[in-house]
Amino acid sequence: MSLPKIAVIMSTTRASRFADVPAAWIRDLAVARGDMEVELVDLRDYPMPFFDEPASNAWVPSSNDVARRWQATVARFDGYIFVTAEYNRGLPAVLKNALDYAYPEWNRKPCACVGYGSVGGARAIEQLRLSCVELQMAPTRSGVHIQGRDFFDALREAKPLAEIPYIEENAGVMLEELLWWTLALRHARAS
Repeated sequence: MSLPKIAVIMSTTRASRFADVPAAWIRDLAVARGDMEVELVDLRDYPMPFFDEPASNAWVPSSNDVARRWQATVARFDGYIFVTAEYNRGLPAVLKNALDYAYPEWNRKPCACVGYGSVGGARAIEQLRLSCVELQMAPTRSGVHIQGRDFFDALREAKPLAEIPYIEENAGVMLEELLWWTLALRHARAS
């Protein structure tokens, strides 16, 4: 059986974003395991307007070309890692919009989260998990939270994430949970 395909989704589009650093870091950790194929997916490549369709694409095909391309991309993967900032105690609007533009493509697939910010993106991740449950996804219990001084050192001083004492252990647990759910749900979807 082929290796499961995991998308690492960079869920901010700001010019000055930090997302590229943790996204590359978690992709490299996941690839090094050798038990999953991992691809970076950048929401900058999918400039969708704010959701303005008559209904979810579960009921009515999307009219927007970029949205249909986004749906095809989401559908290719068996699981997802969302790398997200926290904006004003919530998830970035562009990520929520991207979630809303797909529905059946997310169903019965797992997701994990890497958050960053003053509290490690914890509040954004909690909101993200709620949206993912509504999209019939299975969020992992464990995640990675790059927080406080560690976040500011990585952002301002370019401190490598691997130098944060707790981060690789947390990432390992999260990736193990994600792999388990990915294999279980892929088998269930196939049967």
